[in-house]
Parts: sequence; structure tokens; C-alpha cells
Amino acid sequence: MTLSNPTGKIAQLTKQFDTAVMNFAQARGTDPKAPRALVLEAARLLMAEPGGMDALYSRVRSIETAGVFKGSDWAQPAILQPALAVRSLRQGEWSYTVIEALSEIRLLAVASGDYFHPTMSAEQARNFLTQVMALNLDLLSGQMTEADRERPKALGPIVHSLYQYLLARLGYESILDSLVSEVRRLLAQRPVQTDSIKQMIVQIAKCLFDPRIETDGMDKAARLVSALFGPTKGCREDPGLAVYSERLAGMDEVALLEEAFDFAKAMHATGLVSPYHPVLLRYLRGNRDDLIPSALGLSTTGNDVFQCYSLLVNALIDEAIYPETSQAVYGLRMLLERGTLFTPPVAAGLWRQIALKLSDETSLNLSAVFGTAHPPRVFLLAGVLSLLGQPLGVGQGNNPTCQSVIGLSMWAFNDADYLLQLVAWAARDDEVLTRFEGQAVSSKGLDAGLAKEAPLDVDPVSLILVPHLDRIYMEMGRMCGVRTDDLHRWINPEFYGWWVSHGFRVVTDVQTGKLDRYEDFIRNFYAAYHPFYNGNMPLIHPQPAGIAVTDSAARFVGRHAITILRVALDPDGDMRVYFFNPNNDSGQDWGQGITCEIEGHGELPGEASLPFAEFVSRLYVFHYDTLELGDMEAVPAEDVAHVIELGTNSWAAGL
Repeated sequence: MTLSNPTGKIAQLTKQFDTAVMNFAQARGTDPKAPRALVLEAARLLMAEPGGMDALYSRVRSIETAGVFKGSDWAQPAILQPALAVRSLRQGEWSYTVIEALSEIRLLAVASGDYFHPTMSAEQARNFLTQVMALNLDLLSGQMTEADRERPKALGPIVHSLYQYLLARLGYESILDSLVSEVRRLLAQRPVQTDSIKQMIVQIAKCLFDPRIETDGMDKAARLVSALFGPTKGCREDPGLAVYSERLAGMDEVALLEEAFDFAKAMHATGLVSPYHPVLLRYLRGNRDDLIPSALGLSTTGNDVFQCYSLLVNALIDEAIYPETSQAVYGLRMLLERGTLFTPPVAAGLWRQIALKLSDETSLNLSAVFGTAHPPRVFLLAGVLSLLGQPLGVGQGNNPTCQSVIGLSMWAFNDADYLLQLVAWAARDDEVLTRFEGQAVSSKGLDAGLAKEAPLDVDPVSLILVPHLDRIYMEMGRMCGVRTDDLHRWINPEFYGWWVSHGFRVVTDVQTGKLDRYEDFIRNFYAAYHPFYNGNMPLIHPQPAGIAVTDSAARFVGRHAITILRVALDPDGDMRVYFFNPNNDSGQDWGQGITCEIEGHGELPGEASLPFAEFVSRLYVFHYDTLELGDMEAVPAEDVAHVIELGTNSWAAGL
């Protein structure tokens, strides 16, 4: 590693930094908890000066050797997460921002081959840095937000300088590659909410069309941008909605059919809907209704549903499909493909939803979040289409409402007419009604549940319905009083539906919190869910379950509700559990090499999966049918031992 030879002010600051590092190393020799604040302050001053990043780069080895990262997550760079790094840099207190910046300078040295780190390869370091930068493309434009400028201790300019420094050495191409990969990974899960993904594609487009940036060979990025802004001949150069509408009026039948096919192809390939797509659909309505199935890309099944319910589908297009609600086109398509309308109450429920008069509170909430380009009922109806078409695409964001969200998913998947009833109650009456063990329960007047404020970063249905469901779930817990087992045992069948099995196991003792007959718990789950030990009985209805979530270092984070969807052999012949995780991203690293997969192992869009034993190692509670339980003793002892080892060396350590 080449040492810098600073002069002037930078020389003075470099000397101060070297002294601070030396004093810190000596202090840590006698006191493992000696504070690092003086080192970080000296580093901050150095970062604020031209040439400061180079000076720190040349001192990466001495920084690491002195123990500046020791005793923190930054000591193990392999477990660091790009999203958390972004938060530390842009929103963290000054010391977190500085140590994160030092860590990224260190990783740049690793990626460049100038510094060897025993826990991270050069390729891993480069991937991490490019992901972090891809999540902050706004910094690469040379502009800072007001929030960045107002940060104390010149942290905004320091972070900006860091990104320019990294960019000069990594190049735009690797960053764009990383961002494109991230967008494609998220789209593979077919989320209902796509606004943030579309914003990332906007950033990609800005880079592609910036003449100062070399983007040769970025075909994947160009295809992604094209799918959103110009998927057909008629809108290839992104002419604007008004111009495109005029062009449609001049197209013959062949041109219109080609437009329909190209829109459907782009939507099917990405799960994204271009704002131009609704313009075509609304033009076809009344002019060429016969081309609508082609514009939606319907299969034989979807077309059969369309022909049977064409009046309803046409009304849904008229009332809900606009450029501002473009993503609902994909929801409508999937609603038809799933054959949901062949359940008679669903069609009737959608006619009611079209004409539903919203309460003042509902209207205000929808307008506050989704704007006033259309009446609030339009956004809610569009949200209903998306949820019914994509039951596994709904997510809770950063809200503690996983119980309610898996309910939305389960009902959209399994009981759509009930979901429509709940939406009608909540949106029209500001109330949801249900029962718990024979007693009526109303959401009206109940205190807030786990979410103390209404969620804002969610889809329209979740915005309106989740607060009611959250309060009801908490009220059911209150109505349980003191009982001898985990309260989910009684709440879940009442809250979600009759199909939730009444057999129930929790891995810990409710009173002590200690592991309770762990081996028996594992054998019970194998005998209930694993086809080899339950008589090859498939899972009929989705079942709620609770997992113990761990981070990438296998440390316990908290309990979380998910839905078990199915258990099956993957294409490689391994038995996997396929489940729905209500977080907006199901591809999570839980440590010990346990990474939730979202594609490539037989997953359907929106599913996550894990090998059976790995899933069980994070399982906390589950429901099962006591009358269809297989042979617990047939489960191999080595499988049970493997699960116990994974569990007790992660979330259950010390229990």
C-alpha cells in the first residue's frame, strides 16, 4: 500500500490522526473498553479536507491493527448489511457515520487488492461497496439534499466526498450493474408496492442518458428502463402520455395488436407496469374491447374468466386503471389468471367495491398518502385489485404489523370474499367486526395495537384495514386473560379463519422462556409437515407460524409472524418449506449459511424458501392438525440433532 506524503493543513491533520491512533492502541492495551471518540474525531477532521481520504486509505492497516473497529459490528465486515450502512452514513450520529466511512475506505482497499482481510474477499468487498453506492445514487449526481447539508460537523459534505472518492475508483458501471441486479431481485418477488423500485429505475435512466457517464454494454439496465418508459414501438422514445394517446387514435388493427402484445410481454417479464399501459387499455375500452385480453397477456384460463365477467372487468378498467394506478393492471391480470372471479361472492363483492361510498376519514387518509390526482375510491379499488391478484406481494414495510399483514395475504389467497367484506366495513363504516370465542369484537373505540400510528409506507388496502386488524388482534389477546400456553394458540384460529389447525406447539416454556422439549417440538413439526413422515399429506390451507429471526451473524433479532404455504421437493430433490414473509423483501440472511431464497429453487413469485431443517431451526410456534399427525419416531435422529445444533448456536443460545 502506497503511503501518502501530505503537506500543509492536511499534514497537520494527518499527524494528529496518527497520534490519536497510537494513543488509542496504547489505551486499548490496558483497557479493552477504552473509547475511540478521539480517533473518530481526528478522522472526521481529516475526511473534511482534500486529500484526507487518501491519507486514511494509506493507513487502513494501522487503523485495523489499533482496534478501531474491534468490539463493534464493523469488526466483522462479512456480516455488514448495505441497507444499514446507508442508514449509518446518511442518518446516524456523527461517530457512526465516521466509523462507517472508515470501514468503507477499508473495504475499498480490500477490493483493490491493497489490503488483505481474513474474513472478506476482494470480490465480496466490491459487491458490498457497489450495493451501498447503488442505494445512494442521488449522491453521485454531485447534489446534496437539504437534510445532508444541515447535518452537524460537516457530515453531509464528508459523506458526499466519500462517495465521489469511491466512485473514482470503482466506476459507474459496477454500480449500475449492482443496482440493476437489486431491482431484478426485488421484482422477482412481484411486490404490490413498486414505487421505490420505479424510483431506482429512474436513477438508472438518469445515468444511462447522462453523456458524462460511460454506459456501453449496460443492456440489462436499458431493458429495465425500456420496460417502464418505452416498452412498445408507440412509446419507445417516452413521448409523454398525451402524445401517446394521440398516436393510438391513428393506429390500425395490426399496430394496436402489436402494442397490446408488447405491453403484456414487458409486464409479464418484469412485473412492472408502464404508465403508458393504462392509456392503451382505456383507449381499447369501447373501441376494441376484443384486444383487452391480449393487452393483459391472458392465458386460456384468464381469458375464460374475462369472457364470463367481461362487464365487471370493463368496469374495473374504467374505474381503477389510470397511469397513476398503473401497477393495478398487473393485479387485474393476476386476479383473472388465478380464477378468483369464479367464486361467485367475489364478483359481487367487487361490484360493491366499485360503488362503495368511503367515509370522510378513509378519504382523507387515502388522499394524504396517494394524492388527489383521482378520487380516493380509485386508489382503494386499484389497491384491492393488486392485493387479490398478488396475495404474496403485500408487505408491511417497517411497521410491527406482521400478524395483520399475513391475514391480508391469507384472505386474498384463500378467502377473497371475506377480505372484500373487511375492506367495505373499514372503508365505509370505520369499523371491523368479528368474534372471539363467541363474543362480538369491534375495532371501533379500541386502543392502538402494536402500531401506535397509522402505517404510511403501505398499499391502499393495508393503509385502511391494518389499523383495525391490529387493534382487534391485540383485543383478542386481552380477552384471553391469563392462560397456560402462548396466546397465539387461541387467537390465530379466531382471527384468521376456521382452516387454522387447532394443534399448537411453542418451542419455549411460556413461564420461564427456556427451551421446552426441543427435540419433541422438532419431531412434531416433521411429522405434521414433512411429506416423508406425515403420510405424504400436502398442506391444504396456509398456516400461520412464528419464527425467531436472526441477523447475518445468527444473533437473535425478534419474533416474527409468517405463513407456511407448502412443503415440496425442489428441482434438486431437496425438501424445502415455502413460506410467505410479510416484510417487503423475503431474501434475508439469517446467519450460519441460512439464506432465504426467493428464486431458483422452485419458488413461486412472492414465496421464500429454506431447506426443511434450516427452516425448523428458526421455528418458534406452529399449528398442526392433531388428527393428521404422522410418525414422530420415524424422524431420523441426525436430522433432529442438526436442527438442535443450528437453533442452540443462534437464537436459542443460553436458553
